Amino acid sequence: MIAERLAADAPARPALAQQALAVDQPERPYDLWLLGTVLAMLSLGTVEIYASTASAAFDKYGDPTYFLKRQIVFLGLGGFAMWIGATFDYRRLYRLTYPLLLLALGLLAAVQAMPAINGARRWILLGPLSFQPVELAKLALITYLAYSLRRKEERVKSFTVGFVPHLVVCSLMMGLLLMQPDLGSSIILGVTTLAMLFVAGARISYIVLAVLAAAPVAYQLVVGTPWRMQRFMAYFNPEAFSSREAYQFLQARLAIGSGGLTGVGLGESRQSLGYMPEGHNDFILAPIGEELGFIGVAIVLVLFTILLWRGVRAALGARDIFGGYLAFGVTMMFALQALLNVGVVLGVVPNKGITLPLVSYGGTSLVFTMFLIGLLLNVGRRPLFAPRGRSLAQPGLSAARRKRARVRVVA
Repeated sequence: MIAERLAADAPARPALAQQALAVDQPERPYDLWLLGTVLAMLSLGTVEIYASTASAAFDKYGDPTYFLKRQIVFLGLGGFAMWIGATFDYRRLYRLTYPLLLLALGLLAAVQAMPAINGARRWILLGPLSFQPVELAKLALITYLAYSLRRKEERVKSFTVGFVPHLVVCSLMMGLLLMQPDLGSSIILGVTTLAMLFVAGARISYIVLAVLAAAPVAYQLVVGTPWRMQRFMAYFNPEAFSSREAYQFLQARLAIGSGGLTGVGLGESRQSLGYMPEGHNDFILAPIGEELGFIGVAIVLVLFTILLWRGVRAALGARDIFGGYLAFGVTMMFALQALLNVGVVLGVVPNKGITLPLVSYGGTSLVFTMFLIGLLLNVGRRPLFAPRGRSLAQPGLSAARRKRARVRVVA
């Protein structure tokens, strides 16, 4: 009788139930393991960026700290972005899914009107500033997948409803990226999409079918493009392309090989004296290996392992399904990007032009990466089992479920 009367009166007093449950299960503190790992990676990257660019910056700009100053500015902007990502209610992204997706697609299309830089159209130029739409596209795609998978739930096992629509959106983004061209980022988006579908419960046969369908397209993209074919051949025989496609890889191999176990010491890199161009970007692991040796490379790999561990933990401890998918997608994207970058520097995979997250020199990429880290901190600080009172605001929750929740709370 009491429960029935309270249930009938519940719509008039939801705030009391929410407040009581919030006291019973407070939010967890921020993940200090994740925060410490990120700060360690940023510090190591900043030191190596200065060490690997001082000579080139002095020759070109007359200031050995030119790239260091810019990196510090990007770190400041990234720190602000990480604070935003860690403090705002990430469920707002749920309602902004489609505007964010349309904005990302529009910017990916608009970049084709921009002048080419180093043979690629990947930047939107805003006076002295530049912006890479692919970084926004990563956030937009992960948000869309988390939104759609949360809404469809069991229907994700359906091929036409739960599988094909996600591949269509991902394929559209990949197509716009290939027009830039940016094969590396398109691969990351595709693999991240399949990984999130797998975790959501999509049939493995559908995923295998998608991979088999993409294989002929990937083959044509490599064979049908002369410069990609040359890179592919340089991967198997780098010495034959030592003055062209494989030049940077061979210099990186010399740098890592000369580092030995403990390295030659900070600031003592020889390959950074004009022999390895752009070593602070995609090949930042090479000066780390030369100056800090095998120990330095191992530290980087351990830090990324911790990042992966804490990201998965944040996804498993999310207070709602949308946050869980969001955290898993961000973590998977970081893992793929790091895996490809390390593989390129070590000669395991062909060159893809992928930076090392949080370590490589960057502007747009660093700011968006730190915002995504903030999202991981945001999702991870919620209680493992969400307060039912707080889950009442969860998008898509029916009135019947709200009523049952209030009955349980008061009883």
